[in-house]
Amino acid sequence: MAKYLISFEKGAMDHFTEEDWPEVGKASNAVEQEAKDAGVFVFAGGLDYVDDDVEAAVVAVDGVVTDGPYPESKELIGGVMIVDVPTREEALKWAAKNAAACRCAQDVRKFMYDPEID
Repeated sequence: MAKYLISFEKGAMDHFTEEDWPEVGKASNAVEQEAKDAGVFVFAGGLDYVDDDVEAAVVAVDGVVTDGPYPESKELIGGVMIVDVPTREEALKWAAKNAAACRCAQDVRKFMYDPEID
């Protein structure tokens, strides 16, 4: 088995109207529950970048902390789901389900193998 990060960029869901959110949330929660039922779910969550009290930071190797990345940056991740599946094809199937539920494209990245954990 391998772990895959399924994610989407911040702002990918900004086109929704207020009326869309309950349906999108319900669909997203259904995909998460399906992954749990299938035994492949590891973690999922949206990342907060809207509230004024969100303080993103970058910590350098020397421990220096600087503000950022900034909410204006397109590189910010908006949400993630991690699945533990046997193949890339299986991860892509979960990404497709998540894309349909969230109504936005999903990035898929495989975590590096760690013999201490895997």
